[in-house]
Amino acid sequence: MSTQPLGGQVPGTTRIHNIGYRNYDGPRLGRAYARRSLYSQSLRGAFGLGRSAKSKVLPMILLGIMCMVAAIIVAVAVATPNMTDLPLKYTRYAIIMQALIALFLASQAPQSVSRDLRFKSVPLYFSRPIERVDYVLAKFAAMASAVFVLTAAPLVILYAGALLAEFDFADQTKGFAQGLVSVAVLSVLFGGIGLVLAAFTPRRGFGVAAVIATLTITYGAVSTVQAIAWETGSAGVIQWLGLFSPVTLIDGLQTAFLGATSAFPGGEGPGAGVGVVYLLTVLALVAGSYGVLMRRYRKVGL
Repeated sequence: MSTQPLGGQVPGTTRIHNIGYRNYDGPRLGRAYARRSLYSQSLRGAFGLGRSAKSKVLPMILLGIMCMVAAIIVAVAVATPNMTDLPLKYTRYAIIMQALIALFLASQAPQSVSRDLRFKSVPLYFSRPIERVDYVLAKFAAMASAVFVLTAAPLVILYAGALLAEFDFADQTKGFAQGLVSVAVLSVLFGGIGLVLAAFTPRRGFGVAAVIATLTITYGAVSTVQAIAWETGSAGVIQWLGLFSPVTLIDGLQTAFLGATSAFPGGEGPGAGVGVVYLLTVLALVAGSYGVLMRRYRKVGL
């Protein structure tokens, strides 16, 4: 390293500065750590944590509304004399609040993957000790976990309120467990569908529109055709029509296996036999979503 003072530097003279770069000799945390970090950061990002205050507004408002409605239901149940059960089953809550869940998914799924595509940061992820399967699994798990937090938090409020009101412990615990299973399946299904739709465009607005359209239009179309079938005396096809919308899929699945009351016209939900078809359809959609995401991220440059 040259010791010549800066002020006396001769024009054209080459100077070498030792700025202290040294080889890293510490522990290498590897793929598992990178995968966990990507999962935790993606989950935090779904609620705006670690991001700007503006990014926190919508997800926190939606989470607040989901919990506030549950708190109101509990307050009504506690204040009503001689009431021995909640006015709403645990398995029904997510179905009733589906619009808020769709809005949350539509706003956060593109945030999770579309930004990486738009700013071409995916190759940077893959330059570290992380592979395509790690990226897809971390993003999939984070989105499903975020939806689960959104849908399970109000169920916890309902359950706590029911116990405080001294409703039957066994019945409430059974209903609460059934509700958790239902929203867990919903979270995985919705999370996969939302990520697939968002991963095909770097434009966040297009991703938002695609998710909302897929969830709301399919549900509206299926519900309308089911109502027509009920009015025309074709009740037998109602349970099969439920296979064509993510929301009605969850409704039919929990009706068949979790003791829920169906929201289909006339309460014509599927039995255990048709319920197996619902279960296989849900599993196929989840596996298909994972497969499509893996194929989408086959090329690092994207």
